[in-house]
Amino acid sequence: MNVARLTTRTAILLIASTAVFASAREQPNIIILFADDLGYGELSCQGNPEIPTPHIDSIANNGVRFTDGYVAGPNCSPSRAGLLTGRIPTRFGYEFNPTGAINERPGIGLPTAEVTIAETLQNAGYTTGLIGKWHQGGTADFHPLRHGFDEFFGFMHEGHYFVPPPYNGVTTMLRRKTLPAGFKGRWVGNKGLIYTDHMGGNEPDYDADNPITRGGQPLIETEYLTDAFTREAVDFIDRHDDKPFFLYLAYNAVHSPLQGADAYMEKFSHIEDIQRRIFAAMLANLDDSVGAVMKQLRESGLEENTIVFFLSDNGGPTRELTSSNAPLRGQKGTMYEGGLRVPFMVQWKGTIPPGQVYKKPVSSFDIFATAAANGKGVTAPPQIEGVDLLPFLTGKNTGTPHETLYWRQGGKAGLRHGNWKLVRMGGRKAPGKARWELYDLSRDLSEKNDLAQSHPERLAELVELWEKLNSEMSEPLF
Repeated sequence: MNVARLTTRTAILLIASTAVFASAREQPNIIILFADDLGYGELSCQGNPEIPTPHIDSIANNGVRFTDGYVAGPNCSPSRAGLLTGRIPTRFGYEFNPTGAINERPGIGLPTAEVTIAETLQNAGYTTGLIGKWHQGGTADFHPLRHGFDEFFGFMHEGHYFVPPPYNGVTTMLRRKTLPAGFKGRWVGNKGLIYTDHMGGNEPDYDADNPITRGGQPLIETEYLTDAFTREAVDFIDRHDDKPFFLYLAYNAVHSPLQGADAYMEKFSHIEDIQRRIFAAMLANLDDSVGAVMKQLRESGLEENTIVFFLSDNGGPTRELTSSNAPLRGQKGTMYEGGLRVPFMVQWKGTIPPGQVYKKPVSSFDIFATAAANGKGVTAPPQIEGVDLLPFLTGKNTGTPHETLYWRQGGKAGLRHGNWKLVRMGGRKAPGKARWELYDLSRDLSEKNDLAQSHPERLAELVELWEKLNSEMSEPLF
């Protein structure tokens, strides 16, 4: 054996592998931790002491918490479409929120012509994974694997039971139109199942034709779903920590149905209201899951080479979940701040100075733009409407990321321009009798004082701006 030749070959391989590793580090990993229906006022770092969320808070402590973080729509599916494409979803007709069997109708889904963040990063050498909720179309044309994801573990529709019947290991509260034996309010059984009629209808049929799948193959999942998604995310990071990766971890917590695991229900046994106790259990479970993901990043030595975003898809539905959007007005489905402004934070250790509170408007569109701008060889599509947040967070750019933000969903409409907010809350198909409302967010964060009558010139200015932007939008796909 020629020892000198072997030594030379080994040296060449070491140099080559070192060069590849150095090149890979020029492509930071991207993780999006996406909560579902989490209200603006629920996290400890957002001012709520009732349910400790130390792991989610740590992202803000190690990076930046945005006070004025917005999403693309006031409910699940349009918001996700905006996040994935970096564009106003109304531009390509993705305006409404498909639920139930509508998810499986032909043509209902994120248009195949739209370029996603997953496709863009995949084309730059990233390994891409979606774990959790998709809700961008339930038929083959719109499958995540056809939108740039290498791996998918999760479900296709808007929701899923965390534990299916017989609901072992959890306390479950379900909506019912009619309670047993003529009860009103809540019916509490002795086997962990509670019915409530406060929403006036039955729990949606989340699991109908909506299996948990790996890739395209259905499977039986036995773990509480939040824990299962966390297990898969930890494994994804562990398997791909030698290469740049993009992980979109789209939890369905704290979306209904209300199901709290036994250990977490015991932890919050001091909360008297059972509905609130279940919600607390679900949120604490989510927080521990975020902690497990961040722990795996540390163990893989990737903390300083990973940009981690945490946000919610929209504001919380208060009556349904007890979720707080304080101090904002409104909730999921509305164009008030409580529907559109969400908990939003980012960390990139060693690059973004920690412990910041950033008070200028940012958007979920900016995640796509930030990921593309900071990865070697990534070419963002020209149509994305986000901005690279890094210069704003490192002090290189002292301007405002977004002067104007626009929303439309049927007769509901919104616009933020500077500190002024325009709102219209019309019906699905047309504004009807709904009128424009006007608020000064710099003085009235809770949108209590409508200034439409007292500031007609300002109102006219913002309506004109909204209508100009609206003229650029497409008709709804469905």
